[in-house]
Amino acid sequence: MDRIKAIAEAIVAREGGFVDDPDDPGGATKFGITLATLRRLGLDLTGDRRIDRADVRAMSRARARDIFIRDYYLRPQIDKLPEAIQASVFDMTVNSGANGVKILQRLFNDMGHRVSVDGVIGPRTIRAAVLAYDEAPAHLADAYGIARRNYYYALGDRRRRLRKFARQKDGGKGGWIKRAEEFVSERFHLSRAEHAARVAKWG
Repeated sequence: MDRIKAIAEAIVAREGGFVDDPDDPGGATKFGITLATLRRLGLDLTGDRRIDRADVRAMSRARARDIFIRDYYLRPQIDKLPEAIQASVFDMTVNSGANGVKILQRLFNDMGHRVSVDGVIGPRTIRAAVLAYDEAPAHLADAYGIARRNYYYALGDRRRRLRKFARQKDGGKGGWIKRAEEFVSERFHLSRAEHAARVAKWG
């Protein structure tokens, strides 16, 4: 459990403090915990019988970490996946909900292991994960991280207002791309020129 706590604490640090960016689909967020999450969990942190932005602001690092472990790691059964990909899938699930698992399931299908792309880790997904890891133990984490990166770029392709999360004002890699590449071996990181070419059509 110490390993998982360390991963969760790294996610909390990665998510940062209170933000309420109108372009972020998550809305008001602190340490990665959104207002929608607090309402879903019924957490009135201020004790005023309302769950609103004040409760988001009252979120602590320790509580965010514990929510992540319980609701974004154990409940979705990420602990049943090969250890090599747990941190990345955990991080992506915090960042993008069920899409974190759907990206993994699409990757398994690309590798020839047929599973439903439903965002749920069940027996078939667990079996596919074991088989995929057995086939490519040194590459599965990189493949998943690259799939994450591609997902973020695809979001930018479709939705102009999200591009700022994938591309900085100076044209460099945005937070989403850097976040995905934290879980990818350096040799598979895109160069600045490669990144620029990927987002060139965004104007």
